[in-house]
Amino acid sequence: MTPEPLPDVRQLLAFYLEAGVDCALADEPINRLVEPEPMPAAAPSVARQAAAPQAGRLSAPAIIPPRGEPPPPPDAAIASAREAARTAPTLEALRDLLETFDGCALKRTASRLVFADGNPQARIMLVGEAPGRDEDIEGLPFVGRSGKLLDRMLAAIALDRSKVYIANVIPWRPPGNRTPTPQETQICLPFIRRQIELVDPDVLVTLGNPSSQALLGTSEGIMRARGKWRDYDTGKRTIRGIATFHPAYLLRSPSYKRLSWQDLRAIAKVIAV
Repeated sequence: MTPEPLPDVRQLLAFYLEAGVDCALADEPINRLVEPEPMPAAAPSVARQAAAPQAGRLSAPAIIPPRGEPPPPPDAAIASAREAARTAPTLEALRDLLETFDGCALKRTASRLVFADGNPQARIMLVGEAPGRDEDIEGLPFVGRSGKLLDRMLAAIALDRSKVYIANVIPWRPPGNRTPTPQETQICLPFIRRQIELVDPDVLVTLGNPSSQALLGTSEGIMRARGKWRDYDTGKRTIRGIATFHPAYLLRSPSYKRLSWQDLRAIAKVIAV
């Protein structure tokens, strides 16, 4: 029997991309089959206490050195985020705080902070869940396929990015686009709430179920939550909030674009007043 040829580098990369692996978590590749560097000679009493390695066994893999200090415990990180966000007097100051904030582990694996895009004086603010691969590369929210669809959705009601403000609950990309953990969401929540307070829009649009639950307090799925007006308290005043589908969901389920269009028309009617 003729053995199958080994895949080349291009085929391996294509396989990894299809499997969802599109980022590296360390700066350099690590060979986990090499033996670690020999440890310095220990004192005789210590050496006698160490167990002799068993013959024929592979040595333990090298440990990846952490990038910077490990993040604090979740409770401490949440408290630190609340205190830091409260002190930001402007959007620029809030962005600077996030650049230096080390309480969220996602910062250690993301390429860059994805803060916001659009017009800070806009009457409409849109908030998604977290950046994806394209957003992580460019440092702007909604710039991939879902971003292009969002632009077309806005254009359908005579809006563009110069007339809206766009952000995410989570400003750093989760590795492999995984779902953020509840702890990660709670750590980042004070920052997006302060961001909404500083923008002070007339209408808050949450894109998708995670951002709708985090900001509008919805408990049902997006199918039931969408299209209903809710109150959102910025800390200064109450504004109108509405949930709708995330553009990425519409790319997977285009049949729901009809319902999304109903939500867009409701938003256009409110801002026309």
